[in-house]
Amino acid sequence: MSVEVSTTNKQQVRFKSGKLQQLLAFVSLIALVLVFTFASENFFVFDNLMGILLSTAVIGVLALGSTFVIITGGIDLSVGTVMTFSMVMTGVVINFWNLPIPLGIVGGILAGALCGMLSGLAVAKMKIPPFIATLAMMMITKGLSLVISGAKPIYFPSKSEVPEGSFVFADISRGSIAKSIIGVEIPNAVLILFGVAIIAGLILAKTIIGRYNFAIGSNEEATRLSGVNVNFWKVTIYTITGAFSGIAGVLIASRLGSAQPATGAGYELDAIAAVVIGGTSLSGGQGTILGTVIGALIMSVLTNGLRILSVPQEWQMVITGFVVIGAVYADILRRRKA
Repeated sequence: MSVEVSTTNKQQVRFKSGKLQQLLAFVSLIALVLVFTFASENFFVFDNLMGILLSTAVIGVLALGSTFVIITGGIDLSVGTVMTFSMVMTGVVINFWNLPIPLGIVGGILAGALCGMLSGLAVAKMKIPPFIATLAMMMITKGLSLVISGAKPIYFPSKSEVPEGSFVFADISRGSIAKSIIGVEIPNAVLILFGVAIIAGLILAKTIIGRYNFAIGSNEEATRLSGVNVNFWKVTIYTITGAFSGIAGVLIASRLGSAQPATGAGYELDAIAAVVIGGTSLSGGQGTILGTVIGALIMSVLTNGLRILSVPQEWQMVITGFVVIGAVYADILRRRKA
């Protein structure tokens, strides 16, 4: 009985600690918005706010996928280049194989899921540390993207190249269904981000995948001894992360109007930073989808605000680095108290 009570108390402490970090992240987001609003009249205007949300879409989807892996206590360094590989495969299906756009979208997402599954197999079955396994996948997908595309961009047909009124690939990100419904021009990519976030939240909070995700991150050995097939669920979780990278690949390809085989480097760092800023613990067992979305918004608001204030890009990177260090240190302090 005392063991059960102790375990329950620990879970309650971790839950309260995570909620506190999520609240702090939200307060930080509001504070940043207020600071940049007073600092520049060009910040809090509709077009700029939509630009912030649009730039958050890709990093946000990558961060949502990374949340699943980080909650297990692992890491995925390949999400950026898997995104690029998915982008290239989408271009191959649509442009090289001349298949419909929906099949291209499915092909890109499946390509990302396949890469995630292979990383999961390397981690779960081959017992390769996640850092090394996903680093190798990062190199593999980066090379394959260049080989398959011939190291050249794959351009998608534009509106001027298709019959009038036809759906074009760019509409996935840059189109606006909301404009025809509510009269407000909100990019589709923003709606997709929040739609994917809702799905991710339901998976994490309401399904067996989410329960085992937290269980593995909290105590993998105890979870295994309780009869759970940890290897299977690890592969499943990495596959989900890969699928989210595939969705991000489709979004960025649509936004750029082309599949750029050299794109993707550094995106994994921004995604991981967004996850950590949002309150997900690098030690595993704790994290929320809402926190990750807030973390991604903080990253975008910070970058956009510094750019509007004409802060040089190199100093933007320095400031962002200090923000990440602060978030990780806050996680360390939170775990000590827990």
